[in-house]
Amino acid sequence: MNKQIKPFIILSISAAIGGVIGYLYYHFYGCTNGCSITGSPLNSTLYFAFLGALIPGMFNKSKK
Repeated sequence: MNKQIKPFIILSISAAIGGVIGYLYYHFYGCTNGCSITGSPLNSTLYFAFLGALIPGMFNKSKK
């Protein structure tokens, strides 16, 4: 696989997984009274998708 496409696929998959987890968190544990992140499904999904996209970066080895 192309070396430039593989990181994009990993980032996309991890962001999608994070979004699904965010929506499930909203659905089962989200608050209904004034919470900024878990108060709406869109905010919760986007926030967790962003966090999911950050996770693969923690495991990349930096090139010097």
